[in-house]
Amino acid sequence: MIDEDGYFGESVAARYDESSAEMFAPSMVEPAVELLAELAGDGRAFELGIGTGRIALPLSRRGVEVHGVDLSRAMVARLRDKPGGAAIRVTMGDFATTKVAGSFSVAYLVFNTIMNLTSQDAQVACFENAAEHLAPGGCFVVELMVPDLRRLPPGQTAVPFHVGGDRLGFDLYDVATQSMSSHHVRVEDGHGSYRSIPFRYVWPAELDLMARLAGMRLRNRWEDWTRRPFTGESRSHVSVWEKPAG
Repeated sequence: MIDEDGYFGESVAARYDESSAEMFAPSMVEPAVELLAELAGDGRAFELGIGTGRIALPLSRRGVEVHGVDLSRAMVARLRDKPGGAAIRVTMGDFATTKVAGSFSVAYLVFNTIMNLTSQDAQVACFENAAEHLAPGGCFVVELMVPDLRRLPPGQTAVPFHVGGDRLGFDLYDVATQSMSSHHVRVEDGHGSYRSIPFRYVWPAELDLMARLAGMRLRNRWEDWTRRPFTGESRSHVSVWEKPAG
């Protein structure tokens, strides 16, 4: 059952930072903030799916004005409870279509969030929305996994991403439709819980085409925020598309 905040309601928001602790490590956050601050320059930043503020808060502390969009009131409430969170403007809504006032030097989506849009049309709309909010010469940045299909032998649809004594996680792929779902099983104090979240996986080349449809062009693609080269062995990418200055 989906709660009123989608798949990121109170039960998820309450433990989101803890369950994603590795993503809050300085080694993960600081390179991302460095790149985004560089792209923002003297302008503003627009975060699509701002969540609990993992990136927005340190970026704001760098002196960049951040405006976020998110569908989950529970996640945004956690952002508001953190030091500096009350100063960040957040508009509630679907980040594929929600409009805010003004223009931005950089718009960004991190931690695979574009896959929360479960149709190609919605992902295309997201690129169009980002482009509409960018000033000429501005950039749209997406951090995303590379679909892990090389780990699927014939007849198999599941790929585990975490196997531990108290937690199991695996992704189910449908290669015919590019749909996938992440499944999480957790055992605490002898009690089990289960939740699943649907996604749509998307390839780098498909994202490039979405960017072209939105009037942007690829500027850079790296393996990660430290700007290591993207190769055929990379399991993730950070891509930057630019809106023409003219």
